[in-house]
Amino acid sequence: MRLDNTDNAWLGYSKNDRKELKDLADSYIDFLSKCKTERECVKEIVSMARKAGYKDLDDIISNGKRLKHGDKVYAVGMGKTVALFNLGNEPFENGMNILGAHIDSPRLDLKQNPLYEDGGMAYLNTHYYGGIKKYQYVTIPLALHGVVAKTDGTMVEVSIGEADDEPVFTITDILIHLASEQMEKKANKAVEGESLDVLVGSIPVKSKEKDPVKSNIVKLLKEKYAMAEEDFMSAEIEVVPAGKARSLGLDESMVLSYGQDDRVCAYTSLVAFLSTPDVERTGVCLLVDKEEIGSVGATGMRSRFFENTLAEVMNAAGAYNDLAMRRTLQNSKMLSSDVSASFDPLYANVFDKQNSAYFGHGVVFNKYTGSRGKSGSNDANAEFMAEIRGILDARNVRYQTCELGKVDAGGGGTIAYIMALYGMDVIDCGVAVLSMHAPYEVTSKSDIYEATKAYRAFLLA
Repeated sequence: MRLDNTDNAWLGYSKNDRKELKDLADSYIDFLSKCKTERECVKEIVSMARKAGYKDLDDIISNGKRLKHGDKVYAVGMGKTVALFNLGNEPFENGMNILGAHIDSPRLDLKQNPLYEDGGMAYLNTHYYGGIKKYQYVTIPLALHGVVAKTDGTMVEVSIGEADDEPVFTITDILIHLASEQMEKKANKAVEGESLDVLVGSIPVKSKEKDPVKSNIVKLLKEKYAMAEEDFMSAEIEVVPAGKARSLGLDESMVLSYGQDDRVCAYTSLVAFLSTPDVERTGVCLLVDKEEIGSVGATGMRSRFFENTLAEVMNAAGAYNDLAMRRTLQNSKMLSSDVSASFDPLYANVFDKQNSAYFGHGVVFNKYTGSRGKSGSNDANAEFMAEIRGILDARNVRYQTCELGKVDAGGGGTIAYIMALYGMDVIDCGVAVLSMHAPYEVTSKSDIYEATKAYRAFLLA
């Protein structure tokens, strides 16, 4: 059911609804706390999938096994993207029901030659990833997450700053007493990208070396991680806010956490998918990387990973040929599971109140995104929106429609337009977020609950 601006989903929940909502929110908070990088997300997603009975597609292929109705498989791309398939009874050419979200989030990445010393302190040089307000990343506790690939073929996993007995890191800011020049700058210039360097140490080694503090950090890296300074060249280490996700508010109705764009939609899509039984129409859950920088690269939506994986699945089911796959893609339907902007009364001037998403009013549909004149938008067909409305109304799912702020205020995009290139119906559908792209973002637990219900209803349609 569609809620208007005076309704609130919380008022319609039964005692059982509230218990289901709480259990889902608790598990989501746990997921966010453990999964702060794409690789960590994929590792947890695969674990959840295997517990739900999903098999590795590579194992199926290598053993020459055939796929049939009811089989459930997954495939991983370079440790950063995942495709899951729940094979239906209908022919592939009838199309599939696809949920697609992204698991990368804005952050800071370490450069390939990051470690240096200046003023008796050691720093790690960074390059920000995705759209951020740079000033939001200074003076907050930070953690390092990622991997180091060594020349002998070994991989070292890095996670520093999350456990209570581990140190954290930070980026310093100029004291207010000396900030008169900084305070005159525009917000996008107050903190420059090259100033987002992470403070990591201040104790020197006893030597006559040029950079004794840096030398001590190199020594610690070797002792704790068997890592040499040059190993940074083949490392992927992300700088993210330290600490666990938390419930927000005296009523505990919201979630405060890093990375909710778009892990809130990735997690709800995954939970809905894994809890869906055998289906008539093949279901797909696609969780990809690189959306925040244009869906590029081998693990982004623009790559051939999904297309190649689908070909392997159809081949293992004895249904592959080029024309059959083209028909399968064209006849598919997709919810591009991505977040939208929630109305924020503190910044009401950038929103159109009549076409905004509101906390507690259900899952959000953006018929189009883009910027200003719908530039870069998918703009879903009216017929598909009507079909989705019917599906959600039949299952009593609360939903709302919105735009991403006022027409001339800015805009954004998702992976929807990429999948629409196959000729399939696609619409953006997700959870409203406050403080999007900030180190800590806010979502409503009721919207998380309704999104999960919506995704499950779509898969069963």
